[in-house]
Amino acid sequence: MEITEVRVSLREGEKKLKAYVTVTFDNSFVVRNIKVVEGNQGLFVAMPARKMKQFCPRCGRKVDIGSKFCGSCGVQLPFTPRDLTKDKQSTHQDLAHPINQEFRDYLQSKVLDAYYQEKDAQNKAEGKEKEEEATSI
Repeated sequence: MEITEVRVSLREGEKKLKAYVTVTFDNSFVVRNIKVVEGNQGLFVAMPARKMKQFCPRCGRKVDIGSKFCGSCGVQLPFTPRDLTKDKQSTHQDLAHPINQEFRDYLQSKVLDAYYQEKDAQNKAEGKEKEEEATSI
């Protein structure tokens, strides 16, 4: 499987989230909302994820895991062991992800290369704007 297109949407003003990325595979399949995130050891690629849900015992509506109260009926939800960790990994589930390390490395290198190219292009454009402003004064 080949990555045929990578589109990067840079995020300004965000602390850890640096960009959202859309990746096209074999000109046939698209995965959106891949994130480029600044971690403790540099940039990494985070796959699209969703919050995991549980059912309210009173009204039966879906509520986010880790919630203390139901948003619909207001009943206090039972304590779950996941409440102990309160970390994002235990409450989020990837929607799409690489199966093996080889493809994960390939995907990450393509995404980060595109991110750096987009960042360089943005920096060059900002540099030209500053030059034009300086010469027009």
